[in-house]
Amino acid sequence: MDVGEVSDMFDDIGSHGTKIIIYNIWLNNDGSSELDFNSDETDIRISGDTTKVNTVPAWKAVNEQHIARRYHHSLRVYLSILYLRIPETFRIILRGEIVEHHNIADDLKYIEYILYKPQSGGSVEGQVVSTIGFLKEAPQVNIHGFCVYHKNRLILPFWHVVSYSDSRGRGVVGVLEANFIEPTHNKQDFERTSLFQKLETRLKEMTWEYWDYHCGLIGYQIKKKSRPPASHVSSHFTGQSNVQESVGLNQTYMVSDRAKGQRVYVAEQSIPISHGRSTQGGLPIKRKGQVDLVKIEKVKRQAWTCANASQSLVATANHLKDQETQNLMQENRKLRAKCLEYDKRGEELTVKVEELRNEMIEVQREYERLLEELKALDVVKDEKGVNV
Repeated sequence: MDVGEVSDMFDDIGSHGTKIIIYNIWLNNDGSSELDFNSDETDIRISGDTTKVNTVPAWKAVNEQHIARRYHHSLRVYLSILYLRIPETFRIILRGEIVEHHNIADDLKYIEYILYKPQSGGSVEGQVVSTIGFLKEAPQVNIHGFCVYHKNRLILPFWHVVSYSDSRGRGVVGVLEANFIEPTHNKQDFERTSLFQKLETRLKEMTWEYWDYHCGLIGYQIKKKSRPPASHVSSHFTGQSNVQESVGLNQTYMVSDRAKGQRVYVAEQSIPISHGRSTQGGLPIKRKGQVDLVKIEKVKRQAWTCANASQSLVATANHLKDQETQNLMQENRKLRAKCLEYDKRGEELTVKVEELRNEMIEVQREYERLLEELKALDVVKDEKGVNV
């Protein structure tokens, strides 16, 4: 095939567009092509694209045919998830057939949207809204990870940020567009910067948090985290006229820790106290009532300690808020300094443009003067020629 024949192959794309021609295909050791063009006339696959999954026989097909497995071997499947958004005027045509765009977020159930604001050097680098949920086939599919895009292009498909042995994170998939980190030159990974490492840590926490709170929705047992037990002071009164009432110390303190996005709970205090006198063997019992009062005072002190702890947490949260305000002010000062620098640079460029314009006028005048001299010399030459 000569250059002219290759050039003719691009005539059908019209006045705009891009056409990719695959040539010089390598062969395997057995002489077969590395790429399979015969299994599907509308697709290009890697030869031997069967993926074996060790799972329950009834779940084998849904695992092997899932898009998270197929994109490794099918160019059509990979192109369908390559872009996060597709403009109406944009089309990808593979072997004469349009590639249908596929949004991974449409495959999720029990969806949540989580805002993440990456920071570097005390300043916020941007904000990212992560879409996270269970795959619709969960828990049948042993698939998890995040599809991370950069400026609309897929860089890391189904990135495994967690490894599990007890199914913690199974079926949890997320989608996000991380424009604050830079991809490598081949667009197959990200540069291993501190921002990338922070993102990996946050996505790992996000996966486990989502699993811990929602795994019951797909049939797993929720592992409840133990909370401080409520302190109950039982009455030691016995007899027939024993009446109890809870003292009003049953408050629950909830303080938001803005640094970690968690909530701290202080357990309720429910204190029963007797208002009657009970007898045992016809004799009044007083010392046990005194013991109850001592325990009540002890619980009151505990409640006061809890209140102080909550106030301390509030103070910590306020301190973090003040720190965030200082960071924003510092970032504002940096931006103002950059603006002043750009203004100064703009003024310098304006002066430079004016100088160049004046130089151009002088050069134009010099050119006109030299042109007049040249014309005068031509006239003199003509006159000498006539005289001769």
